[in-house]
Amino acid sequence: MVTEPTEDLLRDLAPHVLGALVRRHGQFDACEDAVQEAMLAATLQWPVDGVPDRPRAWLTTVATRSLVDHWRSDSARRRREATAALDPTRQPPAADPDDTLVLLFLCCHPALSQPSQLALTLRAVGGLSTAQVASALLVPEATMARRISRAKRRIRDTGAQLELPTSADRASRLAVVLRVLYLIFNEGYTATSGPDLIRVDLTAEAIRLTRLLYQLLPHEGEAAGLLALMLLTDARRAGRTDRDGSLVPLADQQRDLWDRAAIAEGQTLLTRTLGVGPVGQYQVQAAVAALHDEAPTAADTDWPQVLALYDVLGQIAPGPLATLSRAVAVAMVHGPTAGLVELGTLDTDDRLAHSHRLEAVRAHLLEQAGDPDAARESYLRAAQMTASLPEQRYLTRRAAQLRPHP
Repeated sequence: MVTEPTEDLLRDLAPHVLGALVRRHGQFDACEDAVQEAMLAATLQWPVDGVPDRPRAWLTTVATRSLVDHWRSDSARRRREATAALDPTRQPPAADPDDTLVLLFLCCHPALSQPSQLALTLRAVGGLSTAQVASALLVPEATMARRISRAKRRIRDTGAQLELPTSADRASRLAVVLRVLYLIFNEGYTATSGPDLIRVDLTAEAIRLTRLLYQLLPHEGEAAGLLALMLLTDARRAGRTDRDGSLVPLADQQRDLWDRAAIAEGQTLLTRTLGVGPVGQYQVQAAVAALHDEAPTAADTDWPQVLALYDVLGQIAPGPLATLSRAVAVAMVHGPTAGLVELGTLDTDDRLAHSHRLEAVRAHLLEQAGDPDAARESYLRAAQMTASLPEQRYLTRRAAQLRPHP
């Protein structure tokens, strides 16, 4: 059995090893397959032999051998390339601390469609499984597996190299890079499956990569806005679960557990960014997060301002999740019935067909509106739709609390 620390180590090393191989050999698809084989070998050998002293070098060596085997079975030309790659006089390239970020831009190559860019980057850089990527992008898992395979082939066919794009090309890829980092963070902050609500490895990696991006592009308002959003949101992590790991909703959290240093850093970033250039969706979401973090209690939250910000978000980046969040704000300002009317606009939106979020919000608003029977049914439906055990327990418990008394 692979221990959790070893899994974390493998997940952290995978994009670095992939970046090193792609930088040296190109052929993204073959390198990604080789890294996956090395990861599998590690899960089988390390529990028996122990984690090697230089785990990254171990993975790189095994992945390179896998590449050699692939090349030898292909053609004489590939065999010559493999022989050159194994020349003992050649030293492996030094690890580039920005390789993961450069790999991120490679996965967002303009030859790929935006859905493929998102899928490939989440898989190769974020370390998410195909199932997790599918959940993050609200599509079936089989569809996502095909999309990732096509994206890898497309990267191979373009002959793209592992290097930062030019300034003009980088601007066109930035929106996708930001969204990928946002999705990685969201998967870590509320895991779509498994026994834990939070995956700190993913939230920490998303914040780390976003810091790198902000350092690279300090004048990009949305890079700063996304970093601020992550910091302001992750600051509440300690209050999101109780001692047994159960979910604690925002209104019930102990706010003295929140990370005030992270909140201050996020607020500073947001203050520097707002008003300097065009306002983007991540800056608006960060402003919403700041309003929640600044409120001494849940009752002190400036909900009219939150609603106003969601109105802006709906104009900048309309979508079902923005509408879902706006419905909660509408309910807090105008009452739960008004919020339910807002939710009704999402009932035919296929993009939420695989998500429990709509039913969970509906259940909460029905409970607030004084309809416990309908709320209970919605809580139970939501619980059946999520693969997250903490969310299942929370939703089932809320449903049980609404059980009619004899």
